[in-house]
Amino acid sequence: MLCPRKTPASRPWYPCVAAVAALIAGPALAQSGERLPPPPLAPSDVRPTLRVGTRTGSDITLDGVLSEPVWTTVDSIANLTTVEPHEGRVPTGRTVVRVLVTATDIIIGVRCYDPEPRGIVSFTKARDVELDEEDHIMIILDTFQDGRSGYVFAVNPDGARFDGLISAEGEDVNSNWDTVWEARAARDDQGWSTEIDIPVQSITFKNGITSWGFNIERNIQRLREISRWSGISRDIEIFQSGRAGLLTDLPPLHFGRGFTVRPSVISNLHRAAPAEPSDFAGDVSLDMSQRLGANLLASLTYNTDFAETEVDARQTNLTRFDLLFPEKRAFFLEGSDIFEFGLGLDDASLVPFFSRRIGLSNPEAGDPEKIPILAGGKLNGRVGNTNLGALVVRTKSLDSVPAATMGVVRIKQNVLQESSVGVLATAGDPQGRSGSWLGGVDLTYRTSTFLGNKRLLVGIWGLRNERQGLEGNKNAYGFKVDYPADLFSFALTSATIGDAVQPSLGFAPRTDVRLWNVGVEYNPRPGSRLVRQMYHEASLKLFTNLDNRWESYEATFTPFDWLFESGDELAVEIQQQGDRPPDDFAVFEPEGDTLNTATIPAGSYQWTRYALTGTLAEKRKVSGEASYAFGKFYGGNLQTIKGTLALKPSPLFTIELATERNRGELPGGDFTQYLHSGRLEVKPSADFQVSSFLQYDNESRSFGTNTRLRWTYSASGELFVVYNHNMRRSLGVPERFAFESNQFLVKLVYGFRF
Repeated sequence: MLCPRKTPASRPWYPCVAAVAALIAGPALAQSGERLPPPPLAPSDVRPTLRVGTRTGSDITLDGVLSEPVWTTVDSIANLTTVEPHEGRVPTGRTVVRVLVTATDIIIGVRCYDPEPRGIVSFTKARDVELDEEDHIMIILDTFQDGRSGYVFAVNPDGARFDGLISAEGEDVNSNWDTVWEARAARDDQGWSTEIDIPVQSITFKNGITSWGFNIERNIQRLREISRWSGISRDIEIFQSGRAGLLTDLPPLHFGRGFTVRPSVISNLHRAAPAEPSDFAGDVSLDMSQRLGANLLASLTYNTDFAETEVDARQTNLTRFDLLFPEKRAFFLEGSDIFEFGLGLDDASLVPFFSRRIGLSNPEAGDPEKIPILAGGKLNGRVGNTNLGALVVRTKSLDSVPAATMGVVRIKQNVLQESSVGVLATAGDPQGRSGSWLGGVDLTYRTSTFLGNKRLLVGIWGLRNERQGLEGNKNAYGFKVDYPADLFSFALTSATIGDAVQPSLGFAPRTDVRLWNVGVEYNPRPGSRLVRQMYHEASLKLFTNLDNRWESYEATFTPFDWLFESGDELAVEIQQQGDRPPDDFAVFEPEGDTLNTATIPAGSYQWTRYALTGTLAEKRKVSGEASYAFGKFYGGNLQTIKGTLALKPSPLFTIELATERNRGELPGGDFTQYLHSGRLEVKPSADFQVSSFLQYDNESRSFGTNTRLRWTYSASGELFVVYNHNMRRSLGVPERFAFESNQFLVKLVYGFRF
């Protein structure tokens, strides 16, 4: 499906309105056939319950087979209820769920019956891959029973595992978060089953309560059927822990002394340039954490190393603004949900705290230079209805970058049933500039009972930053109103950002602007055997200066976007765009090749573009997506071709290929920009996997490979072997690839828990 975009108020709306009306009328009539009415939602204080059992006798063998007698003695969820393709029906295959609890572990057993076990869709055994397009079960735990946060654990029939951190009352899931847990899966002639073991030490929870929020969702991918235990409505996301059921009769839980030590040993063989010799260095790092009760975690890190972190995927950029690359480093990801600030803020507007500013000299780049971290400390968790997060890091000096100390504090108070009010403060500057700080306040009202069972979100925020030498308007503020629903949704966002809003520990791609972002979607379900859902959207993203003169806009109308019952999708998109760059900027600038640089002169531009996208469902062993976009672009023409291809012959290995080609014919110079990438993954098991990621783009002229072996040799121990090799294409005739740099890393980690 194409990404939501927005339509300019300065353009005629009459053709769009007429087209939308026609599209609405057709599907509305198609929906007149017989369908089961959606089941009524239970009041928020009436939730389904599941009593946990207590493990007795010999230990359970974690093999995915629920063969131990104790599994037959405990309470169970006898079946789930469908959400897709119809609400409130009996699923194709029955799902039985049981939970056993000891003082130190949560053990979940799930039996997934399937009348056609040969049709089970499962392609991967890898760790930390999203399993949306495969058969899987997903567990939600709300360990504070506050309906605002939680944990996600998912397993597929081949034992692949995914974990994530729920934030923003279920609006977001941080999939980069990792913790220690185990799972095994097994198949037979009746379907498949799994056993999951989550140590109490791996999560935080509210002390003294005897029940947690709990929900489970199952996906049968060949039928695109989703069933769930609680929250049986398409307008409810599984991540909304406030609509989960309850896991009751929890015994007292113990995390021991709550002290964990994770030493790491790293060896690094590095050759930085062709003319330099290889340099070998060995080092050690240390991570420690201490539970301050069940719901607070204090962490320390020394001589921190992130050798195991995968390289960033390169991105093409035809705009005059920086792009945002995600955080992947484990120390900064722990408790990252608490540090999120301001409903509606994102990388297109403003990110007040962006942890990649710490320890990376150019975090907007896909290959940033690393600044060594000497030490850091973090506190995150919850006390009563208060969410707490504090972080302080000291970096070492590197070349012209001085040593620096930086910190952030976040406090968010839960109010009403689902809402919150909070403050954020940061101090310090990665470049050592003095007097640097930021302070902000945000208030978010959320309800999942609007108009009965719909969600409504309203948020306001404001902040100010300061630093020696900053002159101008240092304030930023904004709001968002969001009504997300399956059939009809609406969102309005506004942000005003002063010209001196340059947070030292944040990300502000544009300053001295006011953003308006409005979108309307109508997504009917025709109830046919061919089409699952039709998506129609009209939207506008408009940037003005603070005198309300437009600077740029992007308007989108989606007249056709059909998701078929097979999972395939076909979409057509029309975009009206405009931009007023105040200065000349290079839209394509190949490194070392000024003759082929394409420049956009300062001025005022408006143009129209069209896009066609087709997607093959990922349930197939061969899947992918292709799109073709064409039209005007800054006084010239631009054609864009994108494609991805995934080959999944077996769970043992997969191959992914991706390409993007932009061909521009502009008054400031013609250009052809392309980016190619490929990924090969070999996964004998969920605990042993090798992946190789290759990338080349003709702007940097660099070909890079990142090959990584990850062996989880025990629940608390991992071995990483990483090899990076970079080559650069010369400008001579003929053009040749020459060695640029390489690096061979070995990192051994083990966690001792007390």
